[in-house]
Amino acid sequence: MSRELDASQLTGRVETHLASMPGGHRLQAAAAQAFIALQEDARAAGFELAIASSFRSYSRQLAIWNGKASGQRRVHDDAGRDVDVTALAPGDRLRAILRYSAIPGTSRHHWGTDLDVYDAAVVPAGYQLELSPQEVAPGGLFDPLHRWLDERMARGESRDFYRPYFKDTGGTAPERWHLSYAPLAVSCARQLTAQVLLACWEECAASGETLQLAEEIRAALPQVMTQYLAVAPQWCPLATGSRAEA
Repeated sequence: MSRELDASQLTGRVETHLASMPGGHRLQAAAAQAFIALQEDARAAGFELAIASSFRSYSRQLAIWNGKASGQRRVHDDAGRDVDVTALAPGDRLRAILRYSAIPGTSRHHWGTDLDVYDAAVVPAGYQLELSPQEVAPGGLFDPLHRWLDERMARGESRDFYRPYFKDTGGTAPERWHLSYAPLAVSCARQLTAQVLLACWEECAASGETLQLAEEIRAALPQVMTQYLAVAPQWCPLATGSRAEA
């Protein structure tokens, strides 16, 4: 199962590749069907597998990125401490933001294959969901759900959802809550090239969508591609070739 997206779909500028889901969420149709099946599996095991974030448009990612680059949105380090990005040199600011946020056009959430999840059954009244390392760490609120997902993935019973950010490779921080539908995501990752991104940013700039740190991003693009966009090759069986891509 593999579907080629066009450049506008791949970079989140259109939504023609998506199917609607309950709660206003959107994924590609095959990913949506597989996730609903995984939700049913989770429910049978006593979990309420819920979506915190699914498709995210280029415009939405741009607002997040520009807010962080300008210091108007919170940026934190690996220990959860606030980082004053306005005190950093542009290159350091870029790396600080990239640790937890994607540059518009590069987010896997654009593809309709990736989503952030949590266990709605254990959320206390009034609790503010953070999607933080502390929530998914051993003993954390959502650790039981993720241990169950670990077991399903190890047995090949996770409906083809896996974790692209399952370990720290020095780029994007590990995100245990981030799942990706491998049969479609592997193809999307191969399609996302530097040429696609440069054309996307040029077109968006021409339409008045200003990207903060644009010069630094372009200058560092080869490193960004290898350190932050690429994920560990063993993130899923399809990526390592241990299963034929259907």
